[in-house]
Amino acid sequence: MLDRTMGRQVLLFISVLSLSSALGQVSYSIPEEMAKGSLVGNIAQDLGLDVKRLKSGKARIFTRDSAEYIELNRERGVLLIKERIDREALCRQTTPCALHFQIILESPMEFYSITIEITDINDNPPAFQKNDVKFKISESAVSGAKFMLDRAIDLDVGVNGLQTYVLHPTEHFVLKLYNQADGSKNVEMVLEKPLDREKNEHLSLVLTAVDGGDPQMSGTMQILITVLDVNDNAPVFTQPVYKASVKENTAVGAVVLTVTATDADHGSNGRITYSISSMLDYAHEIFEVNEESGEVRLIGNIDYEKARNLQINIHASDDGGLVDSCKVMVDVVDMNDNKPDIHIMSKSNVISEDAKPNTVVTMINIDDADSGENGKVQCTINYNIPFVIKSSSNNFYSLVTDSDLDRERDSEYNISVTCSDEGVPSLSSSVTLTLQISDVNDNAPVFERSSYEAYIVENNTPGLSVFTVKARDADWNQNARVSYILEDSSVNGVPVSSYVSVSADSGVIHAVRSFDYEQIKDFQFRVKAQDGGSPPLSSNVTVKIMIQDQNDNAPQVLYPVQTGGSLVAEMVPRSADVGYLVTKVVAVDVDSGQNAWLSYKLQKATDRALFEVGLQNGEIRTIRQVTDKDAVKQRLTVVVEDNGQPSRSATVNVNVAVADSFPEVLSEFTDFTHDKEYNDNLTFYLVLALAVVSFLFITCLVVIISVKIYRWRQSRILYHSNLPVIPYYPPRYSDTLGTGTLQHVYNYEVCRTTDSRKSDCKFGTVGSQNVLIMDPSSTGTMQRIQSEKSILDEPDSPLEVRIPYYRPKGSYHLHDITYISSTMDSDANVHLTMNAESGEIVGVRSFDYEQTKEFQIRVKAQDGGSPPLSSNVTVKIMIQDQNDNAPQVLYPVQTGGSLVAEMVPRSADVGYLVTKVVAVDVDSGQNAWLSYKLQKATDRALFEVGLQNGEIRTIRQVTDKDAVKQRLTVVVEDNGQPSRSATVNVNVAVADSFPEVLSEFTDFTHDKDGNLPVIPYYPPLYADVGGTGTLKHVFNYEVCGTTDSRKSDIKYTRPFNQSTLSVDCSGTRTVPRQNPESEDLITELHHSATEGEGEREYEKKREYFSV
Repeated sequence: MLDRTMGRQVLLFISVLSLSSALGQVSYSIPEEMAKGSLVGNIAQDLGLDVKRLKSGKARIFTRDSAEYIELNRERGVLLIKERIDREALCRQTTPCALHFQIILESPMEFYSITIEITDINDNPPAFQKNDVKFKISESAVSGAKFMLDRAIDLDVGVNGLQTYVLHPTEHFVLKLYNQADGSKNVEMVLEKPLDREKNEHLSLVLTAVDGGDPQMSGTMQILITVLDVNDNAPVFTQPVYKASVKENTAVGAVVLTVTATDADHGSNGRITYSISSMLDYAHEIFEVNEESGEVRLIGNIDYEKARNLQINIHASDDGGLVDSCKVMVDVVDMNDNKPDIHIMSKSNVISEDAKPNTVVTMINIDDADSGENGKVQCTINYNIPFVIKSSSNNFYSLVTDSDLDRERDSEYNISVTCSDEGVPSLSSSVTLTLQISDVNDNAPVFERSSYEAYIVENNTPGLSVFTVKARDADWNQNARVSYILEDSSVNGVPVSSYVSVSADSGVIHAVRSFDYEQIKDFQFRVKAQDGGSPPLSSNVTVKIMIQDQNDNAPQVLYPVQTGGSLVAEMVPRSADVGYLVTKVVAVDVDSGQNAWLSYKLQKATDRALFEVGLQNGEIRTIRQVTDKDAVKQRLTVVVEDNGQPSRSATVNVNVAVADSFPEVLSEFTDFTHDKEYNDNLTFYLVLALAVVSFLFITCLVVIISVKIYRWRQSRILYHSNLPVIPYYPPRYSDTLGTGTLQHVYNYEVCRTTDSRKSDCKFGTVGSQNVLIMDPSSTGTMQRIQSEKSILDEPDSPLEVRIPYYRPKGSYHLHDITYISSTMDSDANVHLTMNAESGEIVGVRSFDYEQTKEFQIRVKAQDGGSPPLSSNVTVKIMIQDQNDNAPQVLYPVQTGGSLVAEMVPRSADVGYLVTKVVAVDVDSGQNAWLSYKLQKATDRALFEVGLQNGEIRTIRQVTDKDAVKQRLTVVVEDNGQPSRSATVNVNVAVADSFPEVLSEFTDFTHDKDGNLPVIPYYPPLYADVGGTGTLKHVFNYEVCGTTDSRKSDIKYTRPFNQSTLSVDCSGTRTVPRQNPESEDLITELHHSATEGEGEREYEKKREYFSV
């Protein structure tokens, strides 16, 4: 605001007070706080000088001090404000306030005196040194008392300085001002009206100092007054008489009531002390009063029978000796203060858990000293216990059992008997009776789990602790002592006791023998837990032992085959580029898991700088360009090592011929050095193996002939005997341990090749077997039966299936025979029932071949004689598969968010392999035989699909007229009745370059539901498929995904037999395709017996991309 005021006064307030040319003096008057650069006056005009004289004379300002507030503008001949001028800082209270300086000229030298008076503006308000001041004044102070106040200070002068003071409010005080010799004013505050602390203990006044400027400015100071007290008021009770009622037997320390007195004084004058003046002797023992709060409390017990009314006198006095008194009347209220008394007349501490209901346990007598309603008693016990309390007569009660007892649920009862009277409030007494329940053996042992699974590492030490089964018996003492028994059973025809043993006391399962994972992977048996009661009770549980693999087998090299008599070499042309695929080392490890993970390393090589071996895939490739200087004969030693701890390894020698023609290779390899010792050893082992095989064959032939003759003789003997007996053949009689035969009945698919270079695999299946079953303990003659019954796997078939039943021959009547089903397979319990009278076996639920392929039961036939005689027969149920599963397509994968296409160059010839449809069917037999048909195609004259193998090939030469976008729909159908099928769409791009494909496929129809496009995996060795289209091995698939099908291609992977188009997934630019010529892709040879193909066929390069 001051800046705006000075800005308005720059030109208005400039006035020339005097101008004396003769004396050479000029005076100006300006207000303070003018802005920098403001005009003071035209010094050239006022001095009568020409502006040119100021320039030529180099006019300048001379001051005696260093502060320069004014500057000379010689160009205009005017004086300007150089620095802002504060009159209060420059002259304080001195008036008038002026600046003195000289203007000096040269040639000739002259000087002029200049005086500039600085006038004051109202830019400072009055201010007190303190914001507030405090006074303590007694309420007894008389009128006219004076109190000196601090003066305010105003830096301005004259009319802008401090003029007067104002006090507000003025109810008790007024102001008096006294002028001093220096022109200032002293301020006094005078008490005009007496103070009363009881009305206002604190007063707050505001003193305001006002100046005379325009606009007017002021400053304030707060005056805080504390009124000091005088003892001029006596205490006063709020009531002259207080009344209260107290229930008898109220707890000591309870507050009866609170008396209250008030004193208008303050401090010690208003501090009240309470006391009891006089009371009866009995009341003196019961009550006391708190001196400070006035609370009347109980210090003794009140009994209604001793006194019904009590009176107390209480005084209240302050520290000044002023006193007041009141009377307190207390009424005593009668209460029900006698509890029932419980007496136990007779009780039992122990009762058997088989005690009958209404058995008396305890007899009780109740007594209550009160009378009337307060003396009537009712007794109850706690809830949810098998006991009840009954009233036999007046004040006599009996505790009896209400239901059956179970010690395993509750072995002990704490019975709380509570007796309450009918008083208000009701009083009660309680007593707790402890009753023990004695045990009866009525619980069988229970295992902690319904079944157990345990793991043991193969090659274990016999006697090793494998696992612990634990069963608990809810009974007690001897009835709860559990013993563990290994039930008799067999594993692969061998008693389970030769595999494991069970500790009878602890349930610890020990391995009896050392296990071999490659021979047996798991087996199961049953353990029985039996208690020590009489009679003993038992239960059983199934334990499954799973053998864990150890790395105890070294890798076996399948290819290349190491032969002693002939030399096998891989040929590499001298034009081979970097990355040329020479061959691939194929090895397997019969171990499992990471013990079977194989890695390949190059141990030795004729030229290490020429070849390298893929660590994971065993591919041998060139690592530089083959030159004419490279030797024709190259020998590589590859080490195949598994991932076990410790690892095992095998080595294989690979011979490589670097040549362009076979005669060159032949001439160089005729002198290849062979390991004679190795050849000799191999010949020896071959001869030895042939001898052993011949011996075994002759031995088996002799045994078979002997068995045939023995059976023929036995049949002749039995034919003439009175009690013919059919010999018993155990089911799966060839399923023995350690003989090298199959351990289970399965359908195995066998692969055999005649030449790995020239043919695919042929497949065969083994058949099932018929089992002759008879109970050797039977004394009657059983019919020889085919005990295996086949049931169709038909989910929609009726639940009830009738199975033919078989009766034993003999002299028994039909109604005398009883059939008992003894389940041997746990699955049979939920699938079959049996009629005990007719022997008819009935299926009670639907069967699923994919879940259960077979199960067997044992049926016992028992007559009605005394003692009864019986015989057993084993019935084996085999589920036959139905075609209830459609084929599933593995490749190509159908994705909704991305487009997968196979690229076919326009130079492709007839028979070019485009891709291969791979599918599987979980059914078996002919239901899983798959055939492939082309349902729809953009150009049916261009492609065909192999009926058995699913290979899509060209049937004519590709031309420039063929459309880039080709879409094929292939139907995969199984051979079931009725057949089931699945369809797959295959996108084909007929083009030679990726930009051509991209421009054509941008408008390709997508599945709108797909949000996250996925590049499907391409299974390695995809061509290694039999006639059913089912993969024969377990492979690891490499999966690649994209986040935006419009902006990125797939990440680079290395699937088998294909060159991959790679794109940086983090950006939208396309990475250049790898040179397809840098990799020689070796494919499988597919030999067709019908077409007579005998030469190696290399698959063409394959490309797939994502749009």
